[in-house]
Parts: sequence; structure tokens; C-alpha cells
Amino acid sequence: MLIATFGIFGMRDVLQIGVFLIALIVLTPLLGSFMAKALNGERNFLTPIFGGLERSFYRICRIDPEQEMDWKEYLLAVIAFSLVGLVVLWLLQVTQAYLPLNPQHLPNVSWDLAFNTAVSFMTNTNWQSYAGETTLSYFVQMAGLTVHNFVSAAAGMAVLLALVRGITRKSKEGLGNFWADLVRMTLYVLLPLSVILTLVLVGQGTVQTLSGYAHATTLEGQKQVIAVGPAASQIAIKQLGTNGGGFFNANSAHPFENPTPLTNFLELLSIILIASASVYMYGKMVGSTREGWVIWGVMLSVFCIMLTFSLYSEYSFHPPYVTAPSMEGKETRFGNTNSILWEVTTTVTSNGSVNSMHDSLTPLSGMVGIVDMMFGEVIFGGIGSGLASMLLFVLLTVFIAGLMVGRTPEYLGKKIEAYEVKMSVIGVLAPGAAILIFTAIASITKVGLSSLGNNGPHGLSEILYAFTSGAANNGSAFAGLNANTVFYNVTLGIDMLIGRFVPIAAYLSVAGSLAKKKAVPPSAGTFPTDSTLFGVLLVGVIIIVAALTFFPVLALGPIVEHFLMLAGKTF
Repeated sequence: MLIATFGIFGMRDVLQIGVFLIALIVLTPLLGSFMAKALNGERNFLTPIFGGLERSFYRICRIDPEQEMDWKEYLLAVIAFSLVGLVVLWLLQVTQAYLPLNPQHLPNVSWDLAFNTAVSFMTNTNWQSYAGETTLSYFVQMAGLTVHNFVSAAAGMAVLLALVRGITRKSKEGLGNFWADLVRMTLYVLLPLSVILTLVLVGQGTVQTLSGYAHATTLEGQKQVIAVGPAASQIAIKQLGTNGGGFFNANSAHPFENPTPLTNFLELLSIILIASASVYMYGKMVGSTREGWVIWGVMLSVFCIMLTFSLYSEYSFHPPYVTAPSMEGKETRFGNTNSILWEVTTTVTSNGSVNSMHDSLTPLSGMVGIVDMMFGEVIFGGIGSGLASMLLFVLLTVFIAGLMVGRTPEYLGKKIEAYEVKMSVIGVLAPGAAILIFTAIASITKVGLSSLGNNGPHGLSEILYAFTSGAANNGSAFAGLNANTVFYNVTLGIDMLIGRFVPIAAYLSVAGSLAKKKAVPPSAGTFPTDSTLFGVLLVGVIIIVAALTFFPVLALGPIVEHFLMLAGKTF
């Protein structure tokens, strides 16, 4: 089908996508089963290695892993932990000139850029308004950014675990212990996978050194400074933790971050692997793997639809371009198809790493990345937060289905009532409101327009992409917009905070409400949520909510640009 659609789209391109999907399908239940055990505190094959270390953490920090928290205590722990991390990372940046492991003698970071970066990495967004090799020291990269790559991802998974417990428990207040969930996710999942991937990356040529930048002489006799550093360790967790960002400014298009086809494949697979496995883990935890597979099928279906649409747009001939597909801004080492596969994977998962320039995509292909994020981080999404957001859509779908059949909606034996619906709506719509409000402000103010690289609808798309990326905690950039200004550093920071913590508050409040309810046995009128019909209805609700919220601004941006491009006008 793809070959017939795209003409020059050949078997190598089909093979790239096919191998990627097969690997994802095979690894999802394997990792998901392990995560269900490890994150429930059950004995697993890593317990002899990390069990003693886990117990030591609890003793040192005076944590009782068996002490349950209600939803308010859990939320307070998440916020307190995140706030401390934000302050520490901000301080590291504004004092980096006085700290060790700074062989380039980089100066302190400005307060607004430090604020933006601290918020970004604390919220698992990893938006970067700077070039890593010219802005941050080795110490800040390791002790600040890499640490947050671990703990922000682990915090997202902890919130998901609390929501799952709220769904499965009966007449209880407790949702587990945040500190225990944080430690287990870090020790048993993120750390081992990161060590393995780091070693593979180093073996393939990704740089990992504490030496200063290298100096070379070009063939023309010019002096050149070559940036190096402890990159491999940060790259491994940035992909596995759906963090994104880059050690170098060129991100995963940089040959020191992504040197070979094997590293490209492994980094791409790592972006989506844990988020995908989390869905299978969910099915195991609720006692029905079929529930998990239905949600996973919805995610994969939307992923494939968006990938096909983006590929079609890139491989179609457009009047302003000499060739199809256009290779401008693409990763020429690995091919156009790989760049598009990466674009879709990184935007559906709230990862944000890139191996091509999204600003160079065709208008409709660029719109795919924007819409992927506008769906609400539910098509796999970030670690923990992606599935948690999807479960809010599941509750809304169950509520709508209940209205259709004229009975109180139920999900896995729990009645879905007004409170759960209100909190779900807030969690779903708050990031969208932040996107539209900040985009509108930036589009009509001098400070918002002063650093814009392009005019017309493409310029609007650049602004829209930035605030969508922030609210979705994605972190990728459309480029063409200089976001390293006080206005964008502050507004994008606030945008990220809204996109992270309003949904988290919604997840936990819903979890607390559901946990206190008794389970209702299924009856003839219960709408099954493990069926294909429910999956289709869920897809419809996701698309309708996104369309009603964002179609006007998309029409003014990438859609108008597409029709102007067909008329021969570019921006």
C-alpha cells in the first residue's frame, strides 16, 4: 500500500518501518510484564542486584514504603520533590562558572534562561533555548540535566501507578507511596536500561569523555574547535525517559550523538519503548491484558495514521520544490523516511529529540507533529503521563457511552460520576487553553514577534509549535523562532508548568475518588471497554476534542500555508 501511494517510496523504506514496529510489538509485553512486577514491589530477576540498594535508600531517607498516601498527600509529595529539583537546577546554572568540570570556562547562565531550562527538565519537557555545547558545563549537564532525566520520568510513572491503584482498589484512601514508586522506577527500569544503551552507544562511537574540547586544523588550514563531552550517558536516558533535548545543539542529527544506523534505530526504539510497555503493564495490573491491548491498539492506530499522512505529504511533489521528497533539513545519512518516522515518534511520545529540522517539513507534515502533541500526550506519550492522560480520555469515552445507552457509566467496575468527569475535562483541556492563550499573546505583541524568523502562516506555526511543545511537555522545536528571550523563556516556562501539573492534579484527584468507591459487578447493560467498538469510540473522542479545540488556529497556520505552497508561495 505504501509503495503504491508514494511511488519512489521503496522496499528499504517499508523495511525500516516494519522492523521498527515488529521490534516494538515483540518487546512491549516482555518489558511490560517485568515492569508490572518490579513496580508493584514484587521480587524479580533484578532484586538480588538492586534490592539491598533499594532498602538502603529507604533507611537513609527514613521512608516506609508500606505507608500509604491519599491523593492529596501524593500530590503534595510530587510538587515538593519537583519544586526542590527546580530550585537546585536553577542554582547550578546561575553558578556554573564557580563549579567543577567546566573545562571550557563557560559563564553563568542568565536568570531567565536558567528558569526556562530548570522548569523544562523538571517537567520532563527538555525544551532547550540554548546550544548545549556553548552554554552548559559538563557538571551541569550531568548533575543537573541527566539527573532530572531520570527523576522526572520516574515521577511521571509514579503518578500513573497511583492512578492505576485508584482504579483497581476498593473502598480505600491510599494510592501507594510516591517515594517508593520513584525509587523502584529509577532502580529497576530506567537505570539498567540506560546503562545497557549507554554501553552500546559508546561502542558505536557516541562520545563519552570528561576531557576538554578537541582542537583540529582543517584542510584549508583553519583552526576548529570540536565539542565533546559525557554525551552517551545523557543520550541514553533522554530517549528512554521520553525526555528529549540534546547534549549538542544539532541533537540526534549530530554524529557524536547518533553516529551509525544501529544507534539511530536503538535511539528511535528507546523513545517509545517504555511508554508502550506501560500500556501492557496497565493491563496486567488491572487484571485484564485485553484492556491494555485495546488502548495500545488505539495508540498504534493513530500513530500509523499520522505517520502515513506525514509520509504522503513529504513524498508528494509540491510546486516550489525541485524534487520529491525534499531533502532540505532531513537526516541525509539515514534517509527521508527515517526522518519522518523520527518526527512522528518523537511528537507522539512527548520526547522532543529530533534528527531533522521540523521547520523544513512540508506544511502538512509539520502539522502532523503539532497535532500529535495537541492530542494531549495520549498516543503513547511521556512515561506515565501519556497513559494517565489516555485514561482520562477513556473515562470521558465511558461517560459518553453511558449517555448513549441511558445508564450510569462504569469503568472496570467503578461508577464514573460528575466529579471524575469534571476533573478529566480539566486535565484534558487545561494544556490546550495554555497553548491557545500564549500563542495569541505572542502573535499580537512586539516582544512575541521580535524574534520570529518567518512571516505569514509559517511564522504562526513556529509560535504555535513552541507553545504546543511546552504544554505537551514535548520539548521539540520548529526552529525559525529565537526563543532565548525573556518573554519566551518565562512564558514557555509557565506553559510547561501548566501542562505538567494541572493534568497531574487531575489524575490524582480522579484516582482518589475512584479508590474510595466499591466495585460494581458487570451486568447486561455494562458497556465493554475491552472491545474493538470501544477502541473506535475512544479514537473518535480524542480526534473530536482536538479538532474542536485547535482547528481554527491550525487553519490559520499550516493549512493556509499548504494552499499557498500549492500556489507557488513559500515563507
